[in-house]
Amino acid sequence: MAKPEYYYGVHSVESLLELEPERVLTLFTLKGRDDQRLQKILQLAEPFGISVQKASRDSLEKLAGLPFHQGVVAAVRPHPTLNEKDLDQILAETPDALLLALDQVTDPHNLGACIRTAAAMGVQAVIVPRDRSASLTPTARKVAAGGAEKVKFIQVTNLARTLAHLKETTHTRVIGTMLDESAMPIQKCDFAGPVVIVMGAEDTGLRPITQAQCDHKVYIPMSGNLQSLNVSVATGMALYEACRQRSEV
Repeated sequence: MAKPEYYYGVHSVESLLELEPERVLTLFTLKGRDDQRLQKILQLAEPFGISVQKASRDSLEKLAGLPFHQGVVAAVRPHPTLNEKDLDQILAETPDALLLALDQVTDPHNLGACIRTAAAMGVQAVIVPRDRSASLTPTARKVAAGGAEKVKFIQVTNLARTLAHLKETTHTRVIGTMLDESAMPIQKCDFAGPVVIVMGAEDTGLRPITQAQCDHKVYIPMSGNLQSLNVSVATGMALYEACRQRSEV
């Protein structure tokens, strides 16, 4: 049996118990904590016979790997890693899918924030390269605040090749965000139909090999001399514009 993963934080554990309770092996809760939020978590776990163990603050910190566990940690049966084949299945089931791709975003906090926004905006899948990218760590799940259980997380071997495959097989348009003379203001881009929005890392942006797959290049207009935004903030703005347009169709 594979080693369990550890989820921590109230939102993350609560969402897991609501959506995939069969994966939860054991709940560890802080000794002495007995507030309303914890009671809800225990009520969600009870019908499934999930073991609950009281633990010290230090023990929870060791399980979570960080002190910001909010007094609850879940030992969870690992989820199978989703890949290119799973992405094809998503597109087959949702022909007009809205997808988000992150090109070498390595900070798990940024990844978690992007996933949280993606879930809120109805994105079907978040796509990342397997190498040189943050993975779905407990920290990323905590920041996602339950979003990681609501949107598919796809790891691909080669992001540029995956984008080319989506264009060829499903006619998905690739829209890359970047500061480029050829880029158009994001509100002037058409987001109808199957679309993947590609966001780059804050320091390097989209790699040239990724840019080469973009059907459209867009930027987020800003006032003043500000050149860039945090990638999770920019992702939220881009996804909101896409959803705004798509809801009007």
